[in-house]
Amino acid sequence: MNEKIRQLKGNLVVSCQAFPHEPLHSPFIMSRMALAAMEGGAYGIRANSPEDIREIRTQVSLPIIGSTKRDYQDSLVHITPTMREIEELMAVRPEIIALDATGVPRPGGISLDNFFHTAKEKYPHQLWMADCSTVEEALHADSLDFDFVATTLVGYTRQSLGLRIEDKDFAILREIVAKSVHPVIAAGNIDTPQKARRAIDLGAYCVIVGSTITKPQVLTKLFTDAL
Repeated sequence: MNEKIRQLKGNLVVSCQAFPHEPLHSPFIMSRMALAAMEGGAYGIRANSPEDIREIRTQVSLPIIGSTKRDYQDSLVHITPTMREIEELMAVRPEIIALDATGVPRPGGISLDNFFHTAKEKYPHQLWMADCSTVEEALHADSLDFDFVATTLVGYTRQSLGLRIEDKDFAILREIVAKSVHPVIAAGNIDTPQKARRAIDLGAYCVIVGSTITKPQVLTKLFTDAL
């Protein structure tokens, strides 16, 4: 683990991601979001797609957690679902590659275990992060030797429907931290500074925050709903 990755410990990673249906979808805009995040004190960036990563790298020197989200008809997995996305990401070499580690079959019916074994065998020096939605998924990813285990998908999958990362004082995070060998990253619905601080205090390696910082439409709706 290099010095940049070690410096993530106890600090903030900002997710700079916008998708085709969103108003800020643009590698240029995401690169400026990343620059603003760095100026605000972020220690890392999460980004989607090789195009965004290339542009972000022109503006910041922070470590990048990269993924590529793509939909396939025969699978619900869309975060770095196949080796095609891995190859695309390896062309720009993010410091960490994130992928869906929920255990849902990938396109072609490929299991997480087989997919990750193939990716890790081909790129043994790459760092990998598991996006998980339950304690069981996180601990399984930990046993597969992911370098980082993250709570990114808590509340976003069928098996975690209705859950939130902060439920019962971050009970899911606390259990994963207590039982995992690898560092645990708090992500998903970390939408206040207080939640971010609490996650670190409970043992998270670092915290990823996205929509609350980089999606103005989400912030605007908080105000318009209140009015």
